[in-house]
Amino acid sequence: MQQFQTVLDVATPGPGLTEITGSVSGWMRGQPVTDGLLTLFIRHTSASLVVQENADPDVLADLRDFFARLAPAGGPYRHDAEGPDDMPAHIKAALTQTQLSIPVASGRMALGTWQGIYVFEHRDRPHRRQVALHLLGE
Repeated sequence: MQQFQTVLDVATPGPGLTEITGSVSGWMRGQPVTDGLLTLFIRHTSASLVVQENADPDVLADLRDFFARLAPAGGPYRHDAEGPDDMPAHIKAALTQTQLSIPVASGRMALGTWQGIYVFEHRDRPHRRQVALHLLGE
């Protein structure tokens, strides 16, 4: 059993989903693991990780719009020290995921045909996000 780790730096353009499937796959190609488990962990409390459809961009737009309605900027929230979009971002991150586990088979992530891995940015402006990757396997 071997394990490998790295951190991806991801630039997000603002609210919405930024696909990182290609970056994750590129890193994995350089590792000598055929079968195992890949864990991804985002190191932030106002962004999250999701596996979602990567074929129709309307899915991503609808998700962004739904979460904007669910936790709108401007409150009323107690926590507003970092701006009107901060607490809604924490709520959205709490309702999604900060960690993903993806099986690895034959050297590839066992994602479905239409699945991609995304950083879901919940703040209103661009950010640099860090996603820790941990690959365990043989």
